[in-house]
Amino acid sequence: MKSLKDFKKGAKIKVNDRMQKDYEYEIEADGLGAEASDFNDDGFNPHLTPAEVLKEGVFEGKYLNDCEEELPKEWYEESKEKRVGVGKDPDIELNRFKIKSRQSLVIWRENEWIMGHDPRGWFQWYCRYWLGRRNEEVDKFQKKRWRAFKRHHGQVKKHCKKGDLSCRPKQRQALLQWAYDPFI
Repeated sequence: MKSLKDFKKGAKIKVNDRMQKDYEYEIEADGLGAEASDFNDDGFNPHLTPAEVLKEGVFEGKYLNDCEEELPKEWYEESKEKRVGVGKDPDIELNRFKIKSRQSLVIWRENEWIMGHDPRGWFQWYCRYWLGRRNEEVDKFQKKRWRAFKRHHGQVKKHCKKGDLSCRPKQRQALLQWAYDPFI
């Protein structure tokens, strides 16, 4: 398992998991997440890091469970209480808001939301982008999708009393999975 300190500019990351074999990418950014000089381009300013998203409980505990050789071990250590094992059934109780709030990869593929070398979709792209992988075309596409999701943040703010986390739990869970602050 790699540590966060291993994700430095020029490092080559090899991927061999259940959905992707023999893929490799290079860390191109100097610095992680918002520390990278190009991270917040085009109004892209996620409220949460991938580690914070995973720690809260997302994707019914199933997301990225077979990617431990690719991603930082700290992310797995901090989220171990919110994950199920590889091959285990999803568990809605592991989601922060205890509600299902995702569509299947089949729907993502039908809508052409899967792009580039990220077969798991937006959050996989975000993890890799946060770590420093860059691909101009894919990055532009995914940042645009993230900005479009902001409407859900506005709807929760408009329709819910501040601090009432029982209001719009499905939207809050979705916000969390898109690295927006769901605790508004």
